[in-house]
Amino acid sequence: MYRTIQQSLLARIQAILLSKYEITLTQLAVEQPPSIALGELALPVAFELAKRLRKAPRAIATELAAELTAALPQLPGIASVEVAGAGYLNIRLQRSAAVRAIAQDQHADIGGPGFRLIEHTSINPNKAAHIGHLRNAILGDTFQRLLRPDSFKRGYEVGVQNYIDNTGVQVADVVVGLVHLEGKTLDTTRELLNELLETNTRIDFYCWDLYARVSQWYTASSDAAELTRRKQIRLDTLHALEAGDNDTATIADIISTAVLHRHLETMQRLSIEYDFLPRESEILSLHFWDAARALMLEKGVLYLETSGKNQGCYVMRRAGTDGQQKGTDAPDEEAKVIVRSNGTVTYVGKDIAYHLWKFGLLPGKDFGYEKFFEYPTHSCWISTAAPTGPQPPTFGHADAIYNVIDSRQNDPQNNVIAALRGMGYTDVADRYTHFSYEMVALTPRCALDLGYPISEEDQKRSYIEVSGRKGFGVKADDLLDRLIAAAKAEVDTRHPEIPEPERLTISTQIAVGALRYFMLRFTRNTVIAFDFKDALSFEGETGPYVQYAIVRAANIFRKANTTAEASLSAIATLDLAPILDSEEGTSLWETWLLSSKLTLTIEQCIATAEPAYLAKYAFQLAQQFNNFYHRHHVLNETDPTRKAILLSTAAVAQREMIRALGYLGIEAPPVM
Repeated sequence: MYRTIQQSLLARIQAILLSKYEITLTQLAVEQPPSIALGELALPVAFELAKRLRKAPRAIATELAAELTAALPQLPGIASVEVAGAGYLNIRLQRSAAVRAIAQDQHADIGGPGFRLIEHTSINPNKAAHIGHLRNAILGDTFQRLLRPDSFKRGYEVGVQNYIDNTGVQVADVVVGLVHLEGKTLDTTRELLNELLETNTRIDFYCWDLYARVSQWYTASSDAAELTRRKQIRLDTLHALEAGDNDTATIADIISTAVLHRHLETMQRLSIEYDFLPRESEILSLHFWDAARALMLEKGVLYLETSGKNQGCYVMRRAGTDGQQKGTDAPDEEAKVIVRSNGTVTYVGKDIAYHLWKFGLLPGKDFGYEKFFEYPTHSCWISTAAPTGPQPPTFGHADAIYNVIDSRQNDPQNNVIAALRGMGYTDVADRYTHFSYEMVALTPRCALDLGYPISEEDQKRSYIEVSGRKGFGVKADDLLDRLIAAAKAEVDTRHPEIPEPERLTISTQIAVGALRYFMLRFTRNTVIAFDFKDALSFEGETGPYVQYAIVRAANIFRKANTTAEASLSAIATLDLAPILDSEEGTSLWETWLLSSKLTLTIEQCIATAEPAYLAKYAFQLAQQFNNFYHRHHVLNETDPTRKAILLSTAAVAQREMIRALGYLGIEAPPVM
């Protein structure tokens, strides 16, 4: 409702500016007055116009206020327009009318045409998912929830992809461990998978330990010749994976596919799902790069360097250069190498080809597709080199792309965007968003809780970095298991009367809520120091705090022998003005007003690619509800009209808290 009123108001102001001053502003700022007593919206438009009109802001604001006041019959929901301060326009809403509109769930649509492609998670399939991967996956999953259509908003067409680098050095390291440390062959690798399955041992956990061992093996010798030999083994294994069609590549495929299955199961525990799993092996075998190379050469963005340190390499022309440093005949030494002199394609080159496919710009190239994993509502497909049936799915041809990749990949991501611009695809490059984020660490307290030895010096630090390569990390499943166990201990104590399976379900909802909220409450470019106790706390800015507010509201309706839906319907014919327009009713109105801002917050999250704003909103709404709960004794109220308004206030807050958490991927449990 709030966003609907704001949109109609801004449209009217734009019309006034055009007709009265022949001015069109590309954007109009909207603020909130410092006190609700001054109104619900504040517009600084007069300050933006002062220089252009050569008038004092207050004089302009007075003229605009007169025009808007005359147009009030065409602006439903707005009660008055006032000039404030040096030139602000303060807008007051009709509280009673607004409350009825909010109760009836009237919202402005969000969304539109075009296919949005979100790529997230993208874990190397060489070991178990860890805590850092969870931030990536939770950010990406939450963002796709914000974009997708539902009963609440129009939304966008969305596809979720999880890029699988199954031919990279991390997978090669596990193969080196299997073959050179464990002595496995192709046949005994298959036997190993069967043994692990029979003993209920997870392949991703097995590879977690193996990966740490082989990482140490590469440097665990005082013999320089031996270290060189081990380095060569790693390089030869990597080349075998990239070449394909050999036993080494088959071992890698078997292991990476088994690990990938486990990754999807881990993420499903957090309600994270995917539509398509493009693999690097198919990008190589289907020769995506050949098509991209031809296109880049045709567009003049790629050239062969004939001298200097990059002699024999294909390098990407930098913006503003023609392959030569300005004013000299010397080569551009800073040009980005795309194909090395030995003919191997760099990571950036493969990524350029992949993103040309994403935008539907790679001539004559597409993946083969086959079903890989089944979710309750849809199939997840994986890339294959084999032909697909007569009606293959469509996953490319995106109108906008969001890549959830950590900030350490800023340079490669910028190179892909530069390549798109260099080829003349400027509009496409503008619709390419690197959804970057910072790392996840542990608080010293959390590291100790997990059993890691922490020095006294490290215990004084604000966070401890984790490293899977060094064997110091937190598996995602172990973390979630610990959170569930901690939540269940509390639920078991508080609600022993509830059957065991239900207590486990409730505990899982609380644990998942705690984890997802903790990963989302911080802005993307903030380093997170995870802590069990902080995440699970019922106090402060946490998932359980919001969940508890929802449960508290549900208890009100249970004790009042009614429902939230009935409470919202009950105020349709009541005279609300005497209460809402009074000083006492202001606290109630503040709860309704904040509840009406969910779509506005979602729009802000989408525009800035920052889900943290929604997490903050959910917390603020829970705070607002808890303040209302402590101030007003709903169940003891004897006046029927007043009690109806109190119940409906609790109902609208609960409805929007449940929705906000839903977009964050968090469920509201029945009890806490």
